[in-house]
Amino acid sequence: MNKKIVLWSIAVGLGGLLFGMDVAVISGAEKTIQQLWNLSSWLHGTAIAMALYGTAVGAAFGNIPANKIGRKKSLLWIGVLFLLSSIGAALAPEIWSFMFFRFVSGLSIGASSVVAPVYISEIAPAKYRGRLVISFQLNIVAGILLAYLSNYLLQGVGGSNDWRWMLGIVAVPSALFSIIMLAVPETPRWLLLFKNDEAKARAILAITEDNIDQTIQDIKNSATQTQTALFNKQFYKPLLLAFLLATFNQLSGINAIIYFAPRVFEMAGLAKASAFLGTVGIGVVNLLFTIIGWSLIDRFGRRTLMYIGSIGYIVSLSLVAWSFHTGDSDFIVYYVFLFIAAHAIGQGAVIWVFISEIFPNAVRAAGTSFGSLTHWVWAALVAQVFPFFANNVGGSYIFGFFAGMMVLQLLFVWRMMPETKGIALEDMDKKTLVLH
Repeated sequence: MNKKIVLWSIAVGLGGLLFGMDVAVISGAEKTIQQLWNLSSWLHGTAIAMALYGTAVGAAFGNIPANKIGRKKSLLWIGVLFLLSSIGAALAPEIWSFMFFRFVSGLSIGASSVVAPVYISEIAPAKYRGRLVISFQLNIVAGILLAYLSNYLLQGVGGSNDWRWMLGIVAVPSALFSIIMLAVPETPRWLLLFKNDEAKARAILAITEDNIDQTIQDIKNSATQTQTALFNKQFYKPLLLAFLLATFNQLSGINAIIYFAPRVFEMAGLAKASAFLGTVGIGVVNLLFTIIGWSLIDRFGRRTLMYIGSIGYIVSLSLVAWSFHTGDSDFIVYYVFLFIAAHAIGQGAVIWVFISEIFPNAVRAAGTSFGSLTHWVWAALVAQVFPFFANNVGGSYIFGFFAGMMVLQLLFVWRMMPETKGIALEDMDKKTLVLH
């Protein structure tokens, strides 16, 4: 595998670092914000979910700049938005400006969840595509770990305003990411299909492909052989697969844990300092098992990892629910770690790879946008209602529900999900996915 391709994929994958930090950093600030501005459970949920509503919008429309100005320039501006929004949220004097800047940061997250996987999938050789696209997911979990670690270390640094430091720290990697994006090239598939620049596309393909002429011809054919409107019966199957995979991802409860980890541990009876330290453990487990998923995805395939993850979800979530039911919280931290491990090796490793590769070239950005939009709408809904249900229903019912949803996910993997390991993007529709 060419070193330049690896470096470009890692550089673009750093957008996932910003994604992960911005998603998780709020966990250290959410309780302080609720007390500071005296928020009701519903307004508090809205404030936390505001980034996710922005994420849904960013995911819905992220394909537009990706197609109009290119994958590279879109990623550069995503970094700029991360920079401005993190500073704005950290300096917010009241809840409404805070929610505005969190919404803007959500736009960046949503757009990055579309553009970065599309970029990497378009530039990577088919044999290594899974591992290279997972560089985005690896950076997400590294960002989550960094956010949890910085939240733990920044406790008390600014007194009652330590939450502002927690949010503002994201500005540093955001600025670096924007600078790095100046050094990566555009993808050959965008150059051919949207810019009609065969010379530049050929120069980049020379790094990754043995038969450049055939690859160029295949890319051009893939655009002319399919309709370019996403929502038609031709793309029914990849649309359904993307929708269901993204839906089950969030109905596992992963964002309830990522956004509210200290609160979940405190619900189970842990002291505040222990709860914050427990979240660092979540970040470490997430990173370690994502690395394991990275090493296995192109060897054993997407479906095998989804089987492992689904079974792990069911076991761990059932144990968490039982702990809340019995009031015995001695092992709940370890059950949550098992849940995170199951997510990292299964859904976490698979989702962005699978969604970015199942759509044909002509509609890949739009299809990835649809899958990402589905993912983030569910994430917003879960974050919106979680504080209410945590206060009024209790952990046993919440995590029991999540466990039941994962039984349905296991059935989905068994009966519906195809294997995409090692299939060239131009051949994907010929295998199982697109109706002709």
